[in-house]
Amino acid sequence: MPTLRDVLSEVAALPQADAEWLHRLVGDWQMVADLSFSDLTLWVPAGRSADPDWVLASHARPSTGPNFYPDDVVGTIADDRRRPRLEQARESDSISLPDEVGYVREQYVPVVRAGRSIAVLVRHTDLQAMRAQGGLEVNYLQTAQALLRMVSQGSFPAESSPTGVGRGTPRVGDGVVRLDAEGQIEYASPNAVSALRRLGHTDQVHGADLSEIVTRRLPSGVTVDETMPLVLTGRAPWGTEIETRGLNLTLRAVPLYADGSRVGALILMRDVSEIRRRERELLTKDATIREIHHRVKNNLQTVAALLRLQSRRMEDPAAKAALQEAGRRLTTVALVHDTLSQGFDETLVFDEIAVRVARATVEVAARGTRVTALHSGSFGRLRAEDATPLATVLAELVHNAVEHGFSTEPGAFDSGTVEVTAHRTSSTELGDLLEVTVADNGKGLPEGHQPGRTGLGMQIVDALIADLRGEIRWEPAKPHGTVARFVVRLRPVPAPGGARAG
Repeated sequence: MPTLRDVLSEVAALPQADAEWLHRLVGDWQMVADLSFSDLTLWVPAGRSADPDWVLASHARPSTGPNFYPDDVVGTIADDRRRPRLEQARESDSISLPDEVGYVREQYVPVVRAGRSIAVLVRHTDLQAMRAQGGLEVNYLQTAQALLRMVSQGSFPAESSPTGVGRGTPRVGDGVVRLDAEGQIEYASPNAVSALRRLGHTDQVHGADLSEIVTRRLPSGVTVDETMPLVLTGRAPWGTEIETRGLNLTLRAVPLYADGSRVGALILMRDVSEIRRRERELLTKDATIREIHHRVKNNLQTVAALLRLQSRRMEDPAAKAALQEAGRRLTTVALVHDTLSQGFDETLVFDEIAVRVARATVEVAARGTRVTALHSGSFGRLRAEDATPLATVLAELVHNAVEHGFSTEPGAFDSGTVEVTAHRTSSTELGDLLEVTVADNGKGLPEGHQPGRTGLGMQIVDALIADLRGEIRWEPAKPHGTVARFVVRLRPVPAPGGARAG
């Protein structure tokens, strides 16, 4: 199904400013659909001809009642019955009276920007499924008509009005308050009345001043958002949040205009206390997890330092080297926990860690030789369960490349580079695969020689790569040197909205 952007760019050929106005209208018209208990469709003329076809560019369904269009209709071309009505609406400067066609009631509204009609909005009401009209329905429909008139007069959506529904943004079903031009409550829906009761207002709501209801119950000394007075009186199309007595209440104001004069305001309000409580719990958990990673990093660094101190007291060269190697490996793992302690979840961008691991390992291993660590490609974002073993594998392979590829012995390679290259791919069958090469331009492997499995470092590499469901192989580099190449299968990394991140 095409999107609004597709239709406007490929079919309508509207100026950029007009297209942006329609995007903002569609971003904010859900409240109109909910208040009118009707489907809304947006029709735009196709091309620039004098008698163009009309294309349905966007569609909104109400969340307050049954839907008229159960299927996707975006991209539909207007038929012969609808086309003249759309043309008439575009030429008109006001919304039409409802027109009943069978069991459907339709109302055509010209979408005006800067004094010009650029599209037509159609309201579709299913008369067979229409709700019985009580106080709520009557007030909702009156407010919807006020907003539709604003659309036809070019005053909705407002220039500075936020669009869309974010986390905690109030919607029609959460609570509706209608204010007059002086800020007095003309109507409050049952959910809005309940929210004001939880705020502490026990008196009559109708005829009360909303700004007084709220400001009287704000704790003394609390810092008030500068937008709050304008929102509570309905003078600006902004939003604000109130926190008092354990209640979090979000409000959004939509000033209502008629013929250029402000006649009142629509206030949407929502009790978000539970949402904010859960957010605070998550922040507390995140802070606890970061503190744990920070303490683990400190403890690992302390143990690594103790091992280095102990190694200095050892007389046996083999024991001394073993303690130094253990300390180096602990430092590598501590680096991963240090990065995790600075984030907000259990994933991290691994490229910076890879660079730091390679450089630190080269500095330790390249004693008396001049070796440069290089990095190319990207590891992307990894989960902590993959980052820790991967960092250890990199450290072991880089250390091995420097130790065995370069030497201060006469005639040996005493300078060069070690380059870490990463390439990440994704497939539906195998998931995320990461291919990494650690290549040096040192003296290379002896003819027909494969790195042994007797050394502790290579045993660690084999074990960790097996845990990552991968494999490793060595091959000679041209004109000289060694390449260690391994491929591992990564765990999926959740991205915002539930998608996978690469």
